[in-house]
Amino acid sequence: MTSRIEALSIDATDPKALADFWCRVLGWEVAEDVEGGVGIAPPGETESRIAIFPPAGTKTQKNRLHLDLRADGVSAEVELARLLDLGARRVDVGQGPDVTWTVLADPEGNEFCLLGTG
Repeated sequence: MTSRIEALSIDATDPKALADFWCRVLGWEVAEDVEGGVGIAPPGETESRIAIFPPAGTKTQKNRLHLDLRADGVSAEVELARLLDLGARRVDVGQGPDVTWTVLADPEGNEFCLLGTG
């Protein structure tokens, strides 16, 4: 027997707003709207793939787990511009100048990377 990932959880002080951001980034939709949190998934799915809930504390350092995204159907540069327009921002977590990705943060400060933009 093995385990499987049920959902990835993201902390947010405003779960609905962050769910909206990630739905626009991924082309997903809200699958569950529960007391205090929101679950999102690809269109047509009813079980959450990403669960967004208020944090237990305040973020003080770089995430130890993050998403790596790859542009799908457009260049990495076009996708980077779209992500920035949606509210992502560039962040420095100590990456060097020769990396082949861009480190970004969502509107709540959770880091993620867009591959192929270095």
